[in-house]
Amino acid sequence: MPLFDLQGPERNRPAAAVPPTGSAAARKHGIKPMPALAWNARVAAETAHLYERIKTVVPAVEWPVFAPYVKAINALKRERNAVILAHNYQTPEIYNCVADFVGDSLQLAREATKVKADVIVQCGVHFMAETSKILNPDKTVLIPDSRAGCSLAQAITGADVRLLRQRFPGVPVVTYVNTSADVKAESDICCTSSNAVQVVESLGADKVIFIPDEYLARYVAAQTKVRIIAWKGRCEVHERFTADELRMYREGDPGLQIIAHPECPPDVLAEADFTGSTAHMIDWVRNKRPRRVVMVTECSMADNVQAELPEVEFVRPCNLCPHMKRITLPKILDSLVYMKEEVVIDAGVAGKARRAVERMVNLKN
Repeated sequence: MPLFDLQGPERNRPAAAVPPTGSAAARKHGIKPMPALAWNARVAAETAHLYERIKTVVPAVEWPVFAPYVKAINALKRERNAVILAHNYQTPEIYNCVADFVGDSLQLAREATKVKADVIVQCGVHFMAETSKILNPDKTVLIPDSRAGCSLAQAITGADVRLLRQRFPGVPVVTYVNTSADVKAESDICCTSSNAVQVVESLGADKVIFIPDEYLARYVAAQTKVRIIAWKGRCEVHERFTADELRMYREGDPGLQIIAHPECPPDVLAEADFTGSTAHMIDWVRNKRPRRVVMVTECSMADNVQAELPEVEFVRPCNLCPHMKRITLPKILDSLVYMKEEVVIDAGVAGKARRAVERMVNLKN
C-alpha cells in the first residue's frame, strides 16, 4: 500500500461565501438591448448547422426553445469581443453550439492564457471562472451564475492550508484546481486530474501535501513513490458511484467497457477498464470506439461525446452536477447582455494564486 496520510475536518462543512459581484463590467462595457427570442424560419435556417451537431442527443422538439438563445448568444459574442469557455460537463446545446473552447480544467486553463478577447464567459463552476480571472487580471471574466460552486472547493480554505503548513513544515503543497483563489494563493503549484501525478513528481520531494480531493490523492499515491498527505474532500458527484453498481452493469453485458474519473472511490476505480481525466476519457473513447461504454463521471459528458460519436452506445448511470447545471443558455445570454456576474479577486490573492496556476500551465509535458 502506498504511503498515505489523510488530514482534514469532518464532512459537510458549510458552503464558502462567493465573492459579491458588482456593476463595474456593466459600466465598462455597457448594457445591450435584450435580443428577440422568437422561433421562426430565419432562426431555423441560421442555426440548422448547429443542430446537426447535437441532433443525436437533443430531440428536435427541444431545438425551437434552444435555437433563439444560441443565435442571440453567438451574435452578442461578436459584438462584445467575447469568448465562451465551456467545461466537458456542460449540456450539449452549450458545449456544441455556443462554446468557443471546450475541455477539462487543464485545457480550459491553458486556453485562458491564450485568449485575445476582451470578455471571457466561463461556462463551468466558480473556481474555473476564478482561474480564468487569475490568468487574465486585465480582462472581464463573467460566470452566468455565481452560485455554481463545487463541493471540493467548499471543503478547504486558505486558513486550512496555512495550518497544514504549520503541521508539516517544509512540505510542498499541491492544490487541485477545484479550489478557491484563496487556497491556490497558499499553494506551491496547482494540478488537474490530467497531470496530478506529473505535478507531484515534478517537485522532487519525498512527500507532498495534496489537497483537497481524498480519492484523487489515493489514486495519485498508487501511481508514485512520493508520500501523499491528503485532505478529506470529495466530489459530490463522483462519490455517489459504487462498485456494486458497475458490477451489475457488467453482469448484463460482459463486453461492456467501463472508464472512470479518478475522483471516484477506489473500489469503483478497481472495477474500471480505464481511469483518467475527462479529457483522457474522451480521447480513450475516440481511439477505442467501444461498442458499449459506461463513462463513470458527470452525465452530460456522455451526451457530448455521443454527439461526436453516434455509433458508440453509452450506458448512463446519470449522476448530474447540480452546480454545472446552474449554467443555462438564458443565463449565458443575460451574462452577455447585462455583463454579469463579474468575477473579482483581491489583487494580492490573485498574484499569489497566479504563480501556482502558471507553474502548472507551464509544466512541460
